[in-house]
Amino acid sequence: MNRTAVSSSNLASVGYDPGQRILEVAFHSGAVYQYYNVPPNVHAGLMAASSHGSYLDTFVKKMGYRYRQIR
Repeated sequence: MNRTAVSSSNLASVGYDPGQRILEVAFHSGAVYQYYNVPPNVHAGLMAASSHGSYLDTFVKKMGYRYRQIR
């Protein structure tokens, strides 16, 4: 999946597959996670957020989307 670099102290890049509704997040640590069944508006909000890390925590992690670490 292609990811877009983001300006964040924690996140390195973000990708999204709208067909499968998979959000993919790469962290500066090198870890990469995929979050499943994420709606397009959540991805759009993440990309537009002034703090990508805070948005990810509030609207993705704490919302309980199923996820898997892929790297």
